Amino acid sequence: MNTIYLREQLQNFLIEDIGFGDLSSALIDPDDESVATIVAKEEGIFCGKPIVQELATIQQFDVLFCQEDGHQIAIGDELIVLKGKTRVLLETERVLLNVIQHVSGVATMTRQCVDSLNDESIHVADTRKTTPGLRMLEKYAVRVGGGYNHRLRLDDAVMIKDNHIVALGGVAEAIHAARAQVGHTTPIEVEVESFAQLMEAIQANPDIVMLDNRTPEELRDWVRQIPSHIKIEVSGGITIDSIAAYKGIRIDVISLGQLTHSVRALDCSMNLQGGMKHATTRNTSTDVR
Repeated sequence: MNTIYLREQLQNFLIEDIGFGDLSSALIDPDDESVATIVAKEEGIFCGKPIVQELATIQQFDVLFCQEDGHQIAIGDELIVLKGKTRVLLETERVLLNVIQHVSGVATMTRQCVDSLNDESIHVADTRKTTPGLRMLEKYAVRVGGGYNHRLRLDDAVMIKDNHIVALGGVAEAIHAARAQVGHTTPIEVEVESFAQLMEAIQANPDIVMLDNRTPEELRDWVRQIPSHIKIEVSGGITIDSIAAYKGIRIDVISLGQLTHSVRALDCSMNLQGGMKHATTRNTSTDVR
């Protein structure tokens, strides 16, 4: 996590939401202080401790407690306890909840996929199908959930896809062009969509082959042709509902856009201590951690 970039993002999120001032919170005495508790309203994986800490620094409130990233949470669990100026806590509430709920949703989805696959020899990875502006946070959440990151940006690796192959005149031509241009520390991956393309790719010796939109049965046959020094990634149409079918196949990585592009936020809420909202989970104690 790049904390400099994280701070910049959070400052922009606050500017977007607060505008020229929170008209509702301005009704409260500026010297009034409160304790706010964020509780889980559903089960999942908590993610976002660095976000909470950075927001506390920007907005000048104290973090009395925060769950560790990767912690399994249940309904009603206390996730975060904050103390500070009431106005500040309330003007920060929506940004904090929006980001924490989203990244916890990504972490939860990732953990579910990892558990469903149940194969430690295969890495479950994300893709670049991320929310614009949130890629760093979403990819961090994937790691918290037990997954791995694919490319962060286009400059991380050469990844030759179908349109590159068309533009460069073939699989082998594309791989050779990459070898001639990039340095020895830059990996070269090629996506293949047919058995003929796979054979052509193997002859050109990329670092990684991506087998796109193949059934588990097809993959078991195809991977027998691939030398052990070439890493194997599979992708295309794989979801949390189908990932278990790939267990035990000799592949290194399964990449899923679902980890980030259509994830549902993990529901939680913030209540001032002693408040009546969501009474079944409210914290009415006068004691603070």
